[in-house]
Amino acid sequence: MSVQRASVESVTDWVSDATMAPSMHNAQPWRFRYRPAAGVLQLRMDKTRSMPRSDSTNRGMHLSCGAALFNLRVAAARAGWSAPVTLLPDPAEPVLLAIVEFAEHAENDDISALYPAIGRRRSSREPFADEPVPGALLDSLSGAARSEGANLSVLGEWQVEAVLDAVAEAQQDESLSPEAREELARWTASAAEGDDGIPVYAFGPHRYDGRAPVRDFALGRPVRQRRSAVFESHPCLAVLATARDRPQDWLLSGQAMERVLLQAALDGLSTSLNSQALERSELRWLLRDPRSGTTAACPQMLLRLGYGPVVPSTPRRAVSDVLDVEDESSV
Repeated sequence: MSVQRASVESVTDWVSDATMAPSMHNAQPWRFRYRPAAGVLQLRMDKTRSMPRSDSTNRGMHLSCGAALFNLRVAAARAGWSAPVTLLPDPAEPVLLAIVEFAEHAENDDISALYPAIGRRRSSREPFADEPVPGALLDSLSGAARSEGANLSVLGEWQVEAVLDAVAEAQQDESLSPEAREELARWTASAAEGDDGIPVYAFGPHRYDGRAPVRDFALGRPVRQRRSAVFESHPCLAVLATARDRPQDWLLSGQAMERVLLQAALDGLSTSLNSQALERSELRWLLRDPRSGTTAACPQMLLRLGYGPVVPSTPRRAVSDVLDVEDESSV
């Protein structure tokens, strides 16, 4: 009996959805290669898009690629295919992050319901309303993280204060570092060309007042027509964490992060990500929830949740730039 293989057209569509995932500075550090004869899709980390200063261990790149991997799984599930994943299949090739084999039946965990959120999800740097997020929604998001092997802890008020102090210290360190400023400039200047990086329109307003941790991509540079705004005084913050801190855990975290973000978008929430304090080892551990024990010992990402305005999407690279299809005639 012949085995049904996913068509090149289908895989191309699924990869297009995968590339809608968030990534540090919108660097989009993923490369896909599809082998139609075997029905296997490979995901590699694009090291040309690394950030030696901000992401010296490539942890952020793994999270970004994990988020893209989750989008791929959702897109395939919507089309009636499951997408079993093998993470880090070859120790001799650490840039090969995952192998995906498609099967024509839906997963037991019907993640296809999240598909509409792939195009709706945004990273917002706008102020959110000082309106509390209902506990039921937060519990649902925590459940989404657990479904992917991670833990999402919503911070209490005293924890928020400690986290905001860590983020402020990281922001100050970044503003005083020539290396950090140069690296950040690379990923904001490139956005003018239209396919990656953070464009000026996505910087969001300068924070005039409020306590929300929002990264300032201008780093003090004057930005024409950029307005100032008051951000929320009681931000809703959550930390995504894992029990261990290996590359495999980073990939799992990326998938959990995207599942949370897609569910939040379906629930009508605005979201933003902040990794500044996590980029410094001496600050990263300050984000750990002491109540979580060993189940969430390794913080991976800080999320801000709330109700904010709809914001435009950031640019994406063409699928042809990130997907290679193996020529079956040469096999």
